[in-house]
This record gives sequence, C-alpha cells and structure tokens, in this order.
Amino acid sequence: MEEIKLSVTLPVKADELYNAWLDSKKHSAFTGGEAKLSKKAGAEFTAWDEYISGKNLELKEGKFIKQSWRTSEFPDAAPDSILELSFEEKGNKTKLDLYHYNLQKGDAKKYGDGWKAHYFEPMKAYYSKK
Repeated sequence: MEEIKLSVTLPVKADELYNAWLDSKKHSAFTGGEAKLSKKAGAEFTAWDEYISGKNLELKEGKFIKQSWRTSEFPDAAPDSILELSFEEKGNKTKLDLYHYNLQKGDAKKYGDGWKAHYFEPMKAYYSKK
C-alpha cells in the first residue's frame, strides 16, 4: 500500500475552508467538478463529476475530516483508500495537511499529482480572488 502527504497554505480561515470542503456548491466552485457532499458523519459523497466517491468517517468542526475515498479507476476488489485533512489556522491563512493512504501500489504519484493539479492549484486561485 502507498500513501501521500501534502500541505498547502491558503488565504482563508480554517472554519471557512473546512465548511467549503463539505459544501456541494463551494467544493464544486473551487475544483471545477460537480460535487455532492454532506456535513454529516456517515454520509456518502461524490466529487469531480462522480469520479471520486466515498463516505465521511470522522468530522471535527473546523479541524479535521476523515473520509473513505476511491475513484472510478479503482478495481472493484480494491479497498477504499483513506483521506485525512487537518486544518491549522495561522493568522488569516490556513495550512491544510492532506494525508491519503491505503492506496494501491503505483497510485501515489498519480493521485499526488492529481491533488496538486485538481485541488491545490484551483483552491489557491479561488481563494486568492476572494
């Protein structure tokens, strides 16, 4: 199994970023792909036009999100991967730490590049305009 650890600092308060990650309209706005999310533990979600799917496993308001996570490219027999997001506010900015694990062999590079290109870069652009 493989894992990814990435961080990005964004010009937004931690509560706002946390809530946007779990809000269908805002998540769709900062990524560019349709998302259907929920702020409830145990709720299922989709993102990036249903390319990504999973379930909210643990939520700590404004601080931490843990989700099961898979894409439509995962083999049916492959277990879900796990995504953990930690939000640390520093002044008017938030450091987002992403830990994505339980990935299949060979997937860390692809999904790591995907997080940067399809999440971190669009999020930087989105929050820089606000």
